[in-house]
Amino acid sequence: MQWSLFVLILMGQCSFFTCDLYEYHFIPEGKTWEEAQRYCREHYTDLATVSDMRGVERLTNSPQTTDAWIGLRSINERDIKEWHWSLPGEKYNPTECDRGCAPEWVPGEPNNGGDDPENCVAIKPSQQWYDVHCSRSQKFICYNETGDQKYFVIDEPNLNWLQAQSYCREHHTDLVSGITQINSTEFKERVEEFNDQDGSSDLWIGLFRDTWSWSDGKNFSFRHWDPDSFKDKDSKTCAMTTPKGKWSSDTCTDKKPFYCYEDKVILINESKTWDEALDYCRENHHDLVSITDRHQQRWVQERAKMAGTEFVWLGMRYTCTLDLWFWVIDRLVCYDNWAQQEKTEGCDRATAMKRDGEWYKKADNETFYFICAK
Repeated sequence: MQWSLFVLILMGQCSFFTCDLYEYHFIPEGKTWEEAQRYCREHYTDLATVSDMRGVERLTNSPQTTDAWIGLRSINERDIKEWHWSLPGEKYNPTECDRGCAPEWVPGEPNNGGDDPENCVAIKPSQQWYDVHCSRSQKFICYNETGDQKYFVIDEPNLNWLQAQSYCREHHTDLVSGITQINSTEFKERVEEFNDQDGSSDLWIGLFRDTWSWSDGKNFSFRHWDPDSFKDKDSKTCAMTTPKGKWSSDTCTDKKPFYCYEDKVILINESKTWDEALDYCRENHHDLVSITDRHQQRWVQERAKMAGTEFVWLGMRYTCTLDLWFWVIDRLVCYDNWAQQEKTEGCDRATAMKRDGEWYKKADNETFYFICAK
């Protein structure tokens, strides 16, 4: 074992090391969205995909000084919109509240009623949901990832859904998102306290639907729209980032600079033991992939979904000598996504990711596909 690992163990601390699993490339040449897409696929991986605020910050800190295409495009079909949660990593499961869980949809909702689509969701004082026009101004509730208090009802000013999302991301983490958050005791108590003090009032939550999808096929639900970006939206079906970092849309045949991304992880469609996978990655790429935060987890998880085996090997192994899990890049495990009751000791064990993203300990002589870092 290398000396650097012993240093980390003696310090008794996690190393806050991050390694970007992809790179953005700004191309100053003006092209239509489809021309830009072809260029990126020929020279890199694809037009830029953005999975969370870290990606936004990386684009904003680039040399860009004008609007530039990214890989988001609207299919512009009313009947095939998908529901997403605003907070990256939260998945919407339409069956979660079909069997009487609380909260649940108001009977008959979502109905997408009226001539204009109802693409955003509010929660009533009864804690039932309904879909409504995103342009309506009302109160909303934010989620805080850190700190003792997790939920904040914002009663002034009243904002439309996009404005509320921007406010929550600037002052907290995001609009409240996911069944786990909405079913939490603290969330319910916060909503009840607000309604006792303020009278009955509906609140925006972080559920929305749209027709936009990423060029590379990744299922990231993250959006960072400018609240004023949807004038003449029917003809503007390709997304661009602006110098301030917010996103807007424009006609796809307009010529603009653009962002490509270069993927630094690769799924190897061959079944190997953990040791064989490690040797393959080090001989042909860089190493078995390591995951040090949720940002990287989301990126690797998208690759794992495409595997032909139920699990894929990651670059983590258990050492009986030191009684701990460690990454092959000589880092302790600061972030993890273990399935329930899976983080247990065991000699000759390594970590595999299931296609749903959770981690499992597996005997290192089992054979799975695996993911390399380039």
